[in-house]
Amino acid sequence: MANHNGEKLVWFLAGAAVGSAAALLLAPKSGRELRRLIGNKAGEGREYLSGTGRDVYAKGKEIFEKGRGLADDAADLFERGRKAVHL
Repeated sequence: MANHNGEKLVWFLAGAAVGSAAALLLAPKSGRELRRLIGNKAGEGREYLSGTGRDVYAKGKEIFEKGRGLADDAADLFERGRKAVHL
């Protein structure tokens, strides 16, 4: 489910970028203004994606740590159960 949502986010961002580029290219601006605007928008997009990437990484790390804790707890319970059966 999380991977599917990630794919949706990537396609949404790609669509937004294409739409923005089309709007900029069709806007009545001079070449210099248009290049400056495209550069600014590209910088904003990079910053947004970088921040989103950091957020996704942090959430993934948090989920991984929880999973590792659950696996450690399960291994401990298994070991205690194995010892109890052999007594």
